[in-house]
Amino acid sequence: MFTGIIEEIGTIRSVRKGNTSGSLTIEAGEILSGVKIGDSIAVNGICLTVTGLEGSGFTVDVMHETFDRSNGAMFQAGMRVNLERAMAADGRFGGHIVSGHIDGVGRVKRTWKDENAVWYEISAPAGILRYIVEKGSIAVDGISLTVAKAGTDSFQVSVIPHTRNMTTLSEKKRGDMLNLENDCIGKYVEKLLETGRGKPGISADFLAENGFL
Repeated sequence: MFTGIIEEIGTIRSVRKGNTSGSLTIEAGEILSGVKIGDSIAVNGICLTVTGLEGSGFTVDVMHETFDRSNGAMFQAGMRVNLERAMAADGRFGGHIVSGHIDGVGRVKRTWKDENAVWYEISAPAGILRYIVEKGSIAVDGISLTVAKAGTDSFQVSVIPHTRNMTTLSEKKRGDMLNLENDCIGKYVEKLLETGRGKPGISADFLAENGFL
């Protein structure tokens, strides 16, 4: 589990790709403290398992499913990426619950400055937008952000200078692809409301019959 508070920007040292999967070696510094093989690190919001440690870098394997769901196919040597270690049990929850399981990708539609903040409008598929609500949370390339506006084909976030300076958002321009992960709460609620396996979903009638209304 992650919180969407980026700890460090790393640099991809090498990319090895097979037919459907591959591996990355990433140059890093601060986040390597205490990390061991088998630990999880979010790379641009993608939860990946550390399979090797070598000096100032670490290696992770990337599955076919990850390439299909994210912008992982665009990874290349020299690319800068957002990094976050899995949350420690005694850590502060500064962002929101981020699983590191990417729901899909969006694209930067436009950006503009608003005094000290920078606005990003991000286009996204309908399947992702259905879970986005104004003032709710969204993970963008692993960064926990608050949705300022939600539209029919895009959403907007306003980013403070600190967040831009500490992440790769400052490098993003119109047309760039971003990994998106919805807040998991909406998906769980929707699942509970569904009818399936011969059982009714949660409805007004169900709540009334069970003494909730």
